[in-house]
This record gives sequence, C-alpha cells and structure tokens, in this order.
Amino acid sequence: MIKNSREYFMNEALKEAKKANDKDEVPVGAVVVLDGKIIARAHNLRESRQSIHAHAEFLAIEKAAKKIGSWRLENADVYVTLEPCPMCAGAMIQARIKNLYYGAKDPKTGAVESVIKLLDNPFNHKIYYEGGLLMDKCSNIPFDIL
Repeated sequence: MIKNSREYFMNEALKEAKKANDKDEVPVGAVVVLDGKIIARAHNLRESRQSIHAHAEFLAIEKAAKKIGSWRLENADVYVTLEPCPMCAGAMIQARIKNLYYGAKDPKTGAVESVIKLLDNPFNHKIYYEGGLLMDKCSNIPFDIL
C-alpha cells in the first residue's frame, strides 16, 4: 500500500477507531492530512470526556489547527471512518477543510449524504467529499484492524 494513498490514510483512521472501541467508545477514528502527511489523529472520546464535542473528527481538526497555528485548514483533508454528523460537518466548513473522505454511511445522523446534505449547501466554503472509502472495513467495526 502506498504510504500517502487514500486507502493508507483511511487505514490510519481505522486504527484510531480501534482505540475508541477498546475504550468502549463509539468506534470512530479520524486523521487530518496536509501535504501528504498526517498532522493530527483522534478517536471518539465522548463518553470518557463526557463532552458533546469529543467526536473523532472534531478532536482531530482541533489538533491540526493547533499544530499549524491557524484555524484555517484550507489545504487539509479529513479521513473519517463514519459519515460526519451535522456538528462535525459544520466544523469542517468552518475550518475550510479541502477534502473529506469517509468510510461508512451513518443512517441515523449522517450530514453529508445520508440524512441531510449539509456540504451541498451554498456556504462560503465548499468541501469536496467522497464516501464509501474502505466501506466494508469501516462498516464492520469492531474487528481486528491491525
């Protein structure tokens, strides 16, 4: 597998999902990629932190912004194992994420294609998105990822 391929980055997000699963969290993982390198990674911590903001992609975006010293992540890509919810999709718009790649659809709260299509609205920033990346793996968590 090519180290900077989309499949590689989604597999890294899957490793984060396994960490969440091992902590009895909803098994979702995310990575933020800039210039072909992972600059932040996170997994769900909502239960352990008792925080509505502790979704994998939200935490990863916050870490990435801190790392580069700016809330503007205009050239960054997000890879997440589950279709983002409205809060996380909105955070991506606010952070000016360039591309979103996600694995499994979320029929309960998916805000990209499943329940609502938040990213298709005429906001001041447009995110390219693609769902279904390693969908089978992302849909069958928990499993032996490593």
